[in-house]
Amino acid sequence: MAASLSVLGGQLYALAAQSAPRMLIVFLRGAYDAANVVIPVSSSFYYESRPTLAVPKERTMALDDDWGLHPSLKEPLELFWNDKRIAFVPFCGTDNLSRSHFETQDRIEYGLAHDVGSGPSGFMQRIASVMSGSKPIAFSDRLPIAFSGSINVPNFTLSPRKLAVSGRTRDVIQSMYEHDDLAPVVAQGFSVQQDVYKAINTEMRGANRGAVSTKGFELLATRVGYLMRERFNLGFVDIGGWDTHVNQGGVEGYLPKQVGSLGRGLAALAKTMGPEWANTVVIVVSEFGRTFRENGNRGTDHGHGSIYWVLGGSVHGGRMAGPQVEVKRDTLFQDRDWPVLTNYRSLIGGILQKGYGFTPAQIQLVFPSAPPADLNLV
Repeated sequence: MAASLSVLGGQLYALAAQSAPRMLIVFLRGAYDAANVVIPVSSSFYYESRPTLAVPKERTMALDDDWGLHPSLKEPLELFWNDKRIAFVPFCGTDNLSRSHFETQDRIEYGLAHDVGSGPSGFMQRIASVMSGSKPIAFSDRLPIAFSGSINVPNFTLSPRKLAVSGRTRDVIQSMYEHDDLAPVVAQGFSVQQDVYKAINTEMRGANRGAVSTKGFELLATRVGYLMRERFNLGFVDIGGWDTHVNQGGVEGYLPKQVGSLGRGLAALAKTMGPEWANTVVIVVSEFGRTFRENGNRGTDHGHGSIYWVLGGSVHGGRMAGPQVEVKRDTLFQDRDWPVLTNYRSLIGGILQKGYGFTPAQIQLVFPSAPPADLNLV
């Protein structure tokens, strides 16, 4: 099917064909506690290690004999699981061992081996340079490192508020760059902001009859879904608030509320995508997991291995994917964390290879020295 054309930011863009593949990365900044979300219910060590945080097996949604899903996710994600459109990849993450939020987030976004450090571009910038007809966007206040590089990628905050820069402030900034080489880029950025702002607010007013939802992420996810359906095919959105050192909660509490909002947001995104959900892969990542044992403040601290999520209309889900080990003290990393058995670079590389037709050379460009892992997810 031929692509249609639209004017955006003063330039002519080809809108995605109906069959064009889409990818969205959802980054949970702060390191979510995967072990209390996708729960190793067959592990007695889990229940010994978390006397106040552990979620009873009977309260979870059964995934298989060894794993259960937190009850806050049952309603929004049960249909995905039953339809085999979501998979969880346990013991996944990065080879970085700093346990530093900032360092590990940066390294993940650069997409390079842990001993390389920073680079000239982020891994999503490199995906955009390879993906045919890519139309990337970052749904964030600032352009994330993942999209840093030579390709001009718009970023847009979709929180329910007025334009971040508008009116006289916008005019002043543009006048500052009037005779500068960056003038076209600045003008395009403001034009994209205005165009997208108008588009999403028109959509929201029509769907909600002027009412603004108070459920922040669910509204955000609906807007992301609309824009990924209509205008963009490569997206990045980050969600904060996952650093749970104190009073994390077990069946109820802070983390369950966070997770419930995330699940409902993903369900809203899928619904908004409509038929294009069949062409979309969403990957939920976080910089690292958390300590397997709870701390003295009824929370968890910085860890290592995590659980990534892969969902979409063509995902081969309904299963726990990738290599696994029995959850017990002997299998912990440094006697405190989950190990990493699937590197996130290999995970995403495998999805790009199988679902998006990337060649081995293109995979190496995106994730140097990381062989793609074929987990049969797409």
